[in-house]
Amino acid sequence: MATRTQSRTSNRSRTSSGNRSSNNGRSSDSGSSSNRSSQDRSAFSWGDNAAPIIGAALAGAAIGFAANYGRKFLMQGMEAAAGDWDEMLAAEHDMALAIFDKMLATDQTQTFKRKMLLMKLTHALDKHSHQEEMVVYPALREANETADADHLESEHGYIKTFIYELNEMGPDASNWLEKVREFRQLVAEHAHMEEEQVFPRFKQDMDEEQNARITSLVNRDGFWMA
Repeated sequence: MATRTQSRTSNRSRTSSGNRSSNNGRSSDSGSSSNRSSQDRSAFSWGDNAAPIIGAALAGAAIGFAANYGRKFLMQGMEAAAGDWDEMLAAEHDMALAIFDKMLATDQTQTFKRKMLLMKLTHALDKHSHQEEMVVYPALREANETADADHLESEHGYIKTFIYELNEMGPDASNWLEKVREFRQLVAEHAHMEEEQVFPRFKQDMDEEQNARITSLVNRDGFWMA
């Protein structure tokens, strides 16, 4: 049978062992807490690097906005130099027809070039249509030229249909050039009617103030669509 001394010694050993185990547990908990704290800081704290990163992002955005507005001013400024509203729109007709001619000069192997030219043409015609539909055609209706305004605006719908069809058939389609040629013919006839018939008659009845007002509005809408 164990004596009291042996029992106390055994108890002290178990107690000492238990205390060390408890202390080790606390040390382990402390280490885990420290690691979690470090991870939290690294995952959720930007620290001193935040300001340069945010500053660079804002600077990049500002440069992008400035470049975009600079491009708009340049493009629309060049068109405004053409003169009155009807001369600006006639210049846009010429630009669109020039893109058509570049498209017609491609072959079936130049699919990328065809895609890029179609994108450029689409943007040019969208901008042009917006100017006419938001300014010129409403002014025509106000001047009792409703029939011409409705006819010209309906042709814009066919223009959009041609763009849709070209996108759907793809630039490598065997009849792509044939479709582009039909499209160009429609735009050329549309431009001829505006430049030779409708716009001269409309402008003839304007005074200088009205002409300046229409010019300003066409230029404004062209700027936002440039």
